[in-house]
Amino acid sequence: MISSLFFVANWKMHKTLEQGQTFVKEFLPHLSSSNKVKIAIAPPFTLLHPLRGLLKGKNVFLAAQDCHWEDRGAFTGEISPPMLVDAGCQYVILGHSERRKYFGETPLLIGKKLVSSLKAGLSPIFCVGETLEKREEGKTKKILEEQMQETLEMLKDPPSDFVIAYEPVWAIGTGQVASPEQIMEAHGFIHQWLQNHWRNQVKCLVLYGGSVTSDNVSDFMGEPMVQGALVGGASLQADSFSRLIQESIAKRWPEP
Repeated sequence: MISSLFFVANWKMHKTLEQGQTFVKEFLPHLSSSNKVKIAIAPPFTLLHPLRGLLKGKNVFLAAQDCHWEDRGAFTGEISPPMLVDAGCQYVILGHSERRKYFGETPLLIGKKLVSSLKAGLSPIFCVGETLEKREEGKTKKILEEQMQETLEMLKDPPSDFVIAYEPVWAIGTGQVASPEQIMEAHGFIHQWLQNHWRNQVKCLVLYGGSVTSDNVSDFMGEPMVQGALVGGASLQADSFSRLIQESIAKRWPEP
């Protein structure tokens, strides 16, 4: 099992240039010195290039919140994977539940984005998760399997740097958090499915996302199958995001 933790700040449609720069300047002094922790910030597209300079040499990676599946073309309003690389991105979030819900993204479409992102040299953060209705129907594993199967079957070989974020839709932005038992069950299923699908040839971090805060992160971050977090609201303030990371480190590697 991979021992490192990965934290991704998903700012969604928040922050102007000044606000983004202020966050980085406030956050960097609290940056963890642990070599077992990796951090990425996913700001709006308009902030990618400006933040690149502020984060240079700071061991904080840039991530995009989405991308198109083509390298170039007549797609008004879209951003291609090579453009993201040019802006300084190492990661890209794909298949977030808000993209599925509000923009009708299908597993096939997400798979096309996944292929093009890997081709451009980006590392995908692929989101999966069930709705409350499917959870109550006992279909969580079925939904996770369908989402992974329909998208990942488009890849011929396992990627070398790959992240999956389990984000139960019913817990995103609602204040509800999946219980440690629910998280462990889902993460265990995802890990096992990946190993079976790629015959133990893939090393993949599996993150949890869904109303994660510094107050609840220690409830599940001690579990080895939870390898970080995709953080929304709690990542918008430098102090709350840094505190969340420190709480996770203390839980995973408690001092004797």
